[in-house]
Amino acid sequence: MSRKLFTVGPVHVEDDVLRAMTRPMITHRCKEYKALHGSIVEKMRKALDTDMDIFLVGGSATVLIEGAVRNGVSSACLGLSNGSFGNRFIECGTANGKDVARVDVPWGKAIRASDIEGKVTDATEAVCWVSNESSTGVLNPSTELAEEVRRQNPDALVMVDAVTSAFAADLDLRRMRPDALMFGTQKALALPPGLAFVCVSEEMMERSAKTKGKGFYTDFVKLKKNADENYALTTPPVSLMYALDYQLDRILAEGMQARYERHAKMARMVEEWAQKRFDGLFPEEGFRSRTIGVVKRGGLDFDAFHTALKAKGYEISNGYGDIKSSTFRIGHMGDITPAALEGLIKAMDETLEEMQ
Repeated sequence: MSRKLFTVGPVHVEDDVLRAMTRPMITHRCKEYKALHGSIVEKMRKALDTDMDIFLVGGSATVLIEGAVRNGVSSACLGLSNGSFGNRFIECGTANGKDVARVDVPWGKAIRASDIEGKVTDATEAVCWVSNESSTGVLNPSTELAEEVRRQNPDALVMVDAVTSAFAADLDLRRMRPDALMFGTQKALALPPGLAFVCVSEEMMERSAKTKGKGFYTDFVKLKKNADENYALTTPPVSLMYALDYQLDRILAEGMQARYERHAKMARMVEEWAQKRFDGLFPEEGFRSRTIGVVKRGGLDFDAFHTALKAKGYEISNGYGDIKSSTFRIGHMGDITPAALEGLIKAMDETLEEMQ
């Protein structure tokens, strides 16, 4: 049985977007590919309002999160965490032999500038964190954090995991000025998984040119050399790129401000429902995700609830990490609309009534 996905990812993909993947295959070194690659980068820059270089590789965003660490850190960095994916970012550093100092903030709380006061030293080559922590539903104030990092050490690079915020929340890249901002196709871009992206600064490229032991697949210098010619370093998923190019047209036609407002409206809808039916949302007020509602589930038998909900044609997500047993998550990103979300809410209400 097919189900409408209100999950944290992969997410629901519209039928016309899937059909865009069925165009005839081309090689990744031909002129048609070059036009496709260039079109994608141009549209992505317009949507994100940035002039930064944008590289793409086949894989999930984690490959470029790890790549950012390998390109931008020779020995020491600072990792900020308030959830499972902040921990993963830190693990990407330690797994690559970097000395990662860390700042841990309680789950459900936002990371604030005050949390890192005095923590960014002259030896700190980069500071890494997650924009939208999808295990807890916290949207961190990334511009505030980036400004504080640079106040303490202007040479420290800013690396941001924007996997569940890019294309759904206005990250204001011109103010944040990240040195590496990573995301993928299967979240707010509302595409199948398989492509990862990184927006990189000139400072990141200067650092990458000096860094040893970067490997091959995500060597930013190699990626830029090819990207400057609208080519990929290695064979990309061309069919997925067809769908991405099509989807970017749809996104730009909607308008980015309208897209951000739609996601914010859905976040409010989930928050109101969670307050009515449960004990509200897990994350603190004022720093709540635009794409994921993390609901405090109390004594709810989530497995029974979810089984009944899936029988009605809807799928959501369980809790994650340390709060898996006390929360569940509702994803409302990408092409999900308030009307579609209303359908899910009605089905959840019916299911809760049936379980009484």
